[in-house]
Amino acid sequence: MAKIVTLTAEGKKKLEEELDFLRGEKRKEIAEKIKVARSYGDLSENSEYDDAKNEQAILEARIVTIEATLKNAVVVDEADISNEHIHVGSKVKVENKTLKKKFEYKIVGSNESNPKEGKISDESPIGKALLGHKKGDMVEVETPSGEMVFKVTSISK
Repeated sequence: MAKIVTLTAEGKKKLEEELDFLRGEKRKEIAEKIKVARSYGDLSENSEYDDAKNEQAILEARIVTIEATLKNAVVVDEADISNEHIHVGSKVKVENKTLKKKFEYKIVGSNESNPKEGKISDESPIGKALLGHKKGDMVEVETPSGEMVFKVTSISK
């Protein structure tokens, strides 16, 4: 059974755009690299050809992964999200009581997570722990760096 993947509308759009790019422009680029490498002659000792074929295999694997993700995706309609509880698609401001710091996160599906941009996965320790909570809740989270306590200070879309 395939794993259901949760995506925001923005995340789905990005995957679709990446898929279009990989199927079109990137495939042509790699096909050209293979064609040029073939023209160098003996393929058994042709590192350019081997590199291009490896790049092609990686590309095709990524295409298959994206197709499977989109096929099994459940898109969260952000219009249906209330600001009462934390859901995938929620923007959350929290105060880390352990570190005495404030953070702002957007809870997204695992395919969209990018901690540098403040997008954390609903499957990450913090993301999973915050789901379902509301403003004012204290949330204890077991993280790789130890137990942390967060206070939810706001929830928005």
